[in-house]
Amino acid sequence: MNPQLEAILQQADDVLNTTAPIAYRGPVHVGVDLGTAYTVLMVLDKDFRPLAGRYQFAQIVRDGLVVDFIGAIELVKKMKREVEAQLGFSLEQAATSYPPGVAPAEVKATRNVLIAAGLECSSFVDEPTAANSLLQVDNGAVVDVGGGTTGVAIIKNGEVIYTADEPTGGTQFSLVIAGALGIPFEQAEELKRNPAEHRRLVPLVQPVMQKVGTIVARYIEPYHVERIYLVGGTSAMTGIAAEVEQITGVDTVVPGNPLFVTPIGIAMQDT
Repeated sequence: MNPQLEAILQQADDVLNTTAPIAYRGPVHVGVDLGTAYTVLMVLDKDFRPLAGRYQFAQIVRDGLVVDFIGAIELVKKMKREVEAQLGFSLEQAATSYPPGVAPAEVKATRNVLIAAGLECSSFVDEPTAANSLLQVDNGAVVDVGGGTTGVAIIKNGEVIYTADEPTGGTQFSLVIAGALGIPFEQAEELKRNPAEHRRLVPLVQPVMQKVGTIVARYIEPYHVERIYLVGGTSAMTGIAAEVEQITGVDTVVPGNPLFVTPIGIAMQDT
């Protein structure tokens, strides 16, 4: 992967959920990613480098639809308040995103969450397109394996020419783990995020990985795709890239800290 990309993702990992005051006083770019599993508020500096932010597991969205409107507003308000305390100034606006194929009414609901939390909504963008704002893929496919859905964007000459979205994502992985081990869903989520647990978990979730691969294969089949880029928190699961590559026959890669690719891309749309 591109060393500059990896450096940006590592910087995001370093600054998110920290509390130290930040002396920066220049313009910022803000993105809010209301995910099925994680909500992320990302702040970039004037050069689009990660500056501050918050991320938290929260089941306020299901398959791209806001199902806990009040909870979503309160969470974004809390994140905004905490980041503003670090920065020493107010955040006025933010970009946000939606899975491909979501109805316009649901897109408006996401916008309304931002407005109710005190942020002007500066831009909407679908999740795979947002991810490519950071990845800068010229010819290939960006696949956002989110909490509830897998979104696919086909990119030709740097332009997104096709997007699609289908249920199956991290929630399904966690449900399988919870059922197989007889543990609560929240505990399964914790195990899934721990790389040290992946060796015993991968055999359990391999069929779900293969389902993701089948979804990707179906949507990319009409196009010449040089490489598949997996993003989204679920893409950090050991072995998923190999499964997708085996099913599609296309070179498949995962950037470091894939959870942060789309939130950074969303923030890059806030101009």
